[in-house]
Amino acid sequence: MAALETLLSEAVAKDTLPFAVAMVGDSEGIEWSCCAGDAAKGQPAREDSVFRIFSMTKAIGSLAAMILIDRDKLDFDTPVAEILPEFDRLKVIDRFDGDTAILRDPVRPATVRHLATHTSGLEYEIWNADMPRYMEATGLPSILSGSREGLFYPLMSDPGTRWAYGNGIDWLGQVVEAVDGRSIDRFCREEVFEPLAMTSTGFEPGQTKQDRLVDSTIRGGDGSFEPFEIAPPPNPEFYGMGHALYATAPDYLRFLRMLLNGGTLDGQTILSRHGVERMLANHIGDLSLEKMVTVAPAVSADVDIFPGTRKTHSFGFMRVEEDLPGQRSAGSQGWAGVLNTHYWFDPHQDLAAVLMTQFLPFADPRFMQLYSDFETAVYATYRSS
Repeated sequence: MAALETLLSEAVAKDTLPFAVAMVGDSEGIEWSCCAGDAAKGQPAREDSVFRIFSMTKAIGSLAAMILIDRDKLDFDTPVAEILPEFDRLKVIDRFDGDTAILRDPVRPATVRHLATHTSGLEYEIWNADMPRYMEATGLPSILSGSREGLFYPLMSDPGTRWAYGNGIDWLGQVVEAVDGRSIDRFCREEVFEPLAMTSTGFEPGQTKQDRLVDSTIRGGDGSFEPFEIAPPPNPEFYGMGHALYATAPDYLRFLRMLLNGGTLDGQTILSRHGVERMLANHIGDLSLEKMVTVAPAVSADVDIFPGTRKTHSFGFMRVEEDLPGQRSAGSQGWAGVLNTHYWFDPHQDLAAVLMTQFLPFADPRFMQLYSDFETAVYATYRSS
């Protein structure tokens, strides 16, 4: 434990990250936690510090859809447009004629599964240069605008042909609303947050959590951290399940521990055990996660997690298909948020961990080396036998 704490405190001192809140747990409870550095001016990081978790929201959006699948109210392979007819507006960019995108119909319909696994053809503008080109030419707002029109990104490839990271789970949240009838924020509150006692997780920071909200920063040219305002849009036209949540490390660990427990935590069942097994299976077959090459270096570095290791996608998470020596096992799952909030859980070894901070760029190389060192130290400390 001392080695883990030293690793994080030294990393803060060296400006590898501005501050850290880290936790390790298993199906039974929390095994270790640590806070290092100041999360806001004059405020040390605390276990109950509140983070903008951005893409850590995606797993909860996928869980919401999986709950409906588990109850036989939704199917993995239902075409999205059968539930949301407006999805038919989305066409594939075939090519550009000058700055004009030439669009065509996709060769097959996108399904619920495609949305959850980033195989629908939707891609973010951060990692595909054709998206900002299209957005500038057409005036399409970003998905982070909070505008419903921001959902209507064009497709960059035909559904089911490749893995590419994008805003599919924002559409998945809309599917949940259409099938269930409740708004996605109410659904998540009643079906996930309240049963799991995730008392500091929500879609708006609110008065009760505002004093615990951490600062967001960006790495400057000299390597230090400068203030940088970035947050999910408040009171948007719709809550995007790709990015909209605020949460704490203990809350998110409860979510992960529920999955380690086969869908149940502290007597509250969120998914059946069979539902968890279905959720965590490989849902993209022979496809693999691809390196995400940045077109916005201030926002994200290139993202190439565990290069050389085959990675697939479950119904909600990146999944590794091989044991990583000294680290996670085959079948382990995880992902992250753009402000460098990271997590994984390892069903084979009954282990889950979060390492959360709040700065850009995402996947900063110095941070990613620390994250790898942290994971190695966690396994050496808690699973060395």
